[in-house]
Amino acid sequence: MAKRTDPSAKKEQKPVLRRSILVVDDEQDVHYSFQRLLEDLPIEVRAAQSGEAAIELLRKEPAEVVIMDIRMGGKNGLETLREMKRIAPKLIVLMMTAYGTSHTAIEAMKLGAYDYILKPFDIPELRQLIERSLEAARLAQEEGQAMASAADRQGLALVGDCVRMQKVYKLVGQVAKTSATVLITGESGTGKELIARAIYQHSMRANKPFIAINCAAIPENLLESELFGHERGSFTGAMAQRIGKFEQGDGGTIFLDEIGEMPLATQSKILRVLQEGEVSRLGSNESIRTDVRVIAATNKDLAAAVQRREFRADLFYRLNVVRVSLPPLRERAEDIPALAAHFLQKHRRYLPQAAARIAPEAMQALQTYPWPGNIRELENVIQRAMVLAPSSTIEMSNLPEEIQEELSTHSMGRLSVEERVLEETAQVLTDLVLQNGVSDVIRKLVGRLVQRIASKQGGDERQAAESLGLRSADLRRFAMPKTHRE
Repeated sequence: MAKRTDPSAKKEQKPVLRRSILVVDDEQDVHYSFQRLLEDLPIEVRAAQSGEAAIELLRKEPAEVVIMDIRMGGKNGLETLREMKRIAPKLIVLMMTAYGTSHTAIEAMKLGAYDYILKPFDIPELRQLIERSLEAARLAQEEGQAMASAADRQGLALVGDCVRMQKVYKLVGQVAKTSATVLITGESGTGKELIARAIYQHSMRANKPFIAINCAAIPENLLESELFGHERGSFTGAMAQRIGKFEQGDGGTIFLDEIGEMPLATQSKILRVLQEGEVSRLGSNESIRTDVRVIAATNKDLAAAVQRREFRADLFYRLNVVRVSLPPLRERAEDIPALAAHFLQKHRRYLPQAAARIAPEAMQALQTYPWPGNIRELENVIQRAMVLAPSSTIEMSNLPEEIQEELSTHSMGRLSVEERVLEETAQVLTDLVLQNGVSDVIRKLVGRLVQRIASKQGGDERQAAESLGLRSADLRRFAMPKTHRE
């Protein structure tokens, strides 16, 4: 009797997830070897015979892991690796070669290769390395999704894929898992608090308080009370006991923004918290234990401030355990389109009828402007332009004058002398044509050209006209009255 099967049992079986690997080598045998090596695993092996072909494949369909030879015809492996990392900075790439040197190994790792392997391969070791690479790709994907989810929950926006920001994201991921003190440096408006919150969100303290203090915004005589608290009657106006931020944040994270503005007297007490894990309220001799992670930020050069005796050297070294340096926006102009798109989406929640896109010329202006106020200034400009744009598209005319002028100056600066003269002449002629009509302007212009060429070449106007491709009839039509001739 045939055994009956439960039809629902088949539906409950989950499909096996196939992983993807791209093998890049100019030898067909290598492709075949990897297909045979991995045929028993749920892995799709794709092949490319050149760096150019591999890049084209990646643009169309991403791979989790790339295994690539260094020596290939056309674009070599290191050049291709550099391009791949620009397209997908978190891509796991294994480099392979039959000609191992320390130089190529170092270069490959500097460019972001996951590992470096030599031909001929040790098969068991190669399979283990591929499995580790696929696991690293999976973890990187999950980490990216977790960061995006946390950012969305907190209204954070870690936007930008330039090389320098990718390094920042990697450092954030590494330091977040520890309790190390972090110093975030960068110009005003570069997003230092955003990075501090990202570190907090991915730390073991994410379920505890995050308390931000702007050291430059609180008067000196109130800052210590704000940070450490006070007892009743400890100073004029202290009508009741107050718990400070370090006590409130026990188990969590304190973000000290603009710490370079902190008075020296307060700095010494911050140092005690970092060294001893203790605070004392103003007006009290009692020490209170507190477990707080400190993240500090500044737009100042603290090392220079130490030299000027404006900042304590011992506190600087305590804070500077891990430094995260944020680049100014002018050094990551390639991220401006993504940032602008983010701000358009963000503010359309509150301005549903406002502009939703940016014209190409306006985007070029945004990428040319040096942004002294960095990302904060960019957001303000986008929000302003959304309000002022009469249509669904932000045009050049909707941007502030200083941004429009910067594009004009930048464009003129890139022109050759000849192009600049032609550009300036075209501007003058445009005004003349609008005033006098095109026929009159052309007649006078050609007449002037004929006379000047005749004067420079020592010939007559007929020869000059012929050198311009004009006939005698043209000369009579374009010739100017003698009273105007030079």
